[in-house]
Amino acid sequence: MFFPQPIFMKGGFIMHLSDGVVSMPIVVASSAVAGGMLLHSTRRIKEVEIPKISLLSGSFFVLSLISLPVGPTSIHPLLAGLLGIMLGGKAIVAIFIGLLLQATLFQHGGISTIGVNTLLLALPALVSYYLFSYLKVKSYFLKGLVAGMMGVIGCVLLLITVLYLSSHHYSGGFFSVIRLILVGYIPLVFIEGLVTGFAVAFISKSRPKAIASL
Repeated sequence: MFFPQPIFMKGGFIMHLSDGVVSMPIVVASSAVAGGMLLHSTRRIKEVEIPKISLLSGSFFVLSLISLPVGPTSIHPLLAGLLGIMLGGKAIVAIFIGLLLQATLFQHGGISTIGVNTLLLALPALVSYYLFSYLKVKSYFLKGLVAGMMGVIGCVLLLITVLYLSSHHYSGGFFSVIRLILVGYIPLVFIEGLVTGFAVAFISKSRPKAIASL
């Protein structure tokens, strides 16, 4: 029988879910999907792309460990939008490496849930990549802003979906876990949107080839 475990750490919400938080069927299914996507992406990596993937994986590893206080709780950067814009479909490789290191070195997230956590970030990163590529706007800042915001929104929506499907305990009561997550991550939507927008605008002028292309 599945018993939901706490998903709070140091007063904040963990976007990287720990072992025992989600039900076993979701763990198995997400691990299979993430594994397939990861295998497909690694086969398409070119040698010249390895430094960029390594750099962004390291940046994700460090920055997503930072907790930002928001009211009674805290949140942490996700970078799904920026990773998607820079790496496209190969963002899942950088995300998986970063999550694996966080889980093994700092117990930030779980080993059994690494498939879930990878998809929580990789799928929104992929959406952000296509949104950025097809958005008919000339301003790189605006395109990055929208993609960065959608990256966070996608992560949060996937997280609450996974929690709801795992156990209805996460959605019960006025101060339910799902409701607190929705409120807690609202500031990050705008923060990451702005950061991504400025970053992409700068990169587009200094090193435009660093941005992933369709």
